[in-house]
Amino acid sequence: MKILLRQARVVDPANNLDDIRDILIDRGKIEKVASFISAPVEQTVDCKGKIIIPGIVDMHVHLREPGREDKETIASGTKAALKGGVTTILAMPNTNPTIDSVEQVRLLKNIIKETAHTNVVISAAITKGRLGKELTDISKLKKEGVVAITDDGSSVDSSLLLAKALRKAKEHKIVVICHCEDRLLSGNGVVNLGAVSTRLGLRGISKESEYKRVQRDIQLAEKARCPVHIAHVSCKESVEIIARAKRKGIKVTAETAPHYFALSEEELLTYDTNLKMNPPLRSKADVAAIKQGLIKGTIDVIASDHAPHTISEKDIEFDRAEFGIIGLETELSVSITELIATRLLTWSDLVRKISLMPARILGIDKGTLGEGKSADLVVIDPNKEWVVQKEGLVSKSKNSPFIGRQLKGVVEYAVFGGKIAYKSQ
Repeated sequence: MKILLRQARVVDPANNLDDIRDILIDRGKIEKVASFISAPVEQTVDCKGKIIIPGIVDMHVHLREPGREDKETIASGTKAALKGGVTTILAMPNTNPTIDSVEQVRLLKNIIKETAHTNVVISAAITKGRLGKELTDISKLKKEGVVAITDDGSSVDSSLLLAKALRKAKEHKIVVICHCEDRLLSGNGVVNLGAVSTRLGLRGISKESEYKRVQRDIQLAEKARCPVHIAHVSCKESVEIIARAKRKGIKVTAETAPHYFALSEEELLTYDTNLKMNPPLRSKADVAAIKQGLIKGTIDVIASDHAPHTISEKDIEFDRAEFGIIGLETELSVSITELIATRLLTWSDLVRKISLMPARILGIDKGTLGEGKSADLVVIDPNKEWVVQKEGLVSKSKNSPFIGRQLKGVVEYAVFGGKIAYKSQ
């Protein structure tokens, strides 16, 4: 089916494009991008006043399947993704069972093939069962199509084991993603350690538990001469360590999530468990540092860290509630509200961080609107505002800290594989 998207502001930093263009889509591909296109088509969409960007590549998503389909499934998660403008997802391996073998990867691939509404690529565990004791067969996992390895949700405590994993990853050209948390330092904490944790009477998680592990993992990557990606950066010290490593020429990339630049620990005074996450919300100074890290390019990627949980796991005492929030449906709008509307980033800057850079880090051919590329793109009304409402969320779980908040920027259409896969009401 031929689709013509007419007269949108097209933002495609991969091709140094930010201008008014028509886009012609045919047989799943972008056939032409030009100032004006005249061609017989089955469908024309008037995009005046709208912005078109490459589909978001979210490289940090917990889809929960297999094992916890009560929280999320491949089907429900990818539907939620489309509403948020996400057309490619990297699925995290902390499922039940863990994605730590060729057999488990094949099982997941079959579920994706049968039920996914977007592109889903797979990350596997670094260690068997994510227990930090024995490496997975990285060579076989790569051959099976896995694009990254991570024990996300846990850090690999053994320096010797992580060093070995980094050497294997370099040999087999697979991305290593590090969840940086020293459990001896974070202990049984539930919120950021500081004045707010004291005021709330809740156990604190020190920033040292994150940034000291960031430092160690980068040092190990430097010795192994292997690229490393640091997940969900939340504090000032981590940003500073990553910046120094980049200046030194170490191949390190990093991500943060929208909640770390939109929310601070001050929000927790309501005891809302939808604000409980790991790493925790930090101080206002840390929020400012995350924003600076995005502006300066120290932080390369914005990802959702979408972590769905059931009502029974969240609507309980703060100490007992699960860590994590959903984010697929709000990450774009929160980024527009906090970064674009405030003029901290340009649209090209944002597209680099949510589409182009994650695709490049993962080594997948996405994140661009070049002619001949897969037609995965998003049509956005940048000025339209909406209020996040629980009943309007597509995700199976509803644990969003942004419920009740007014955000800017609405996905009008999501095009995936050349077909309109989502249209706003």
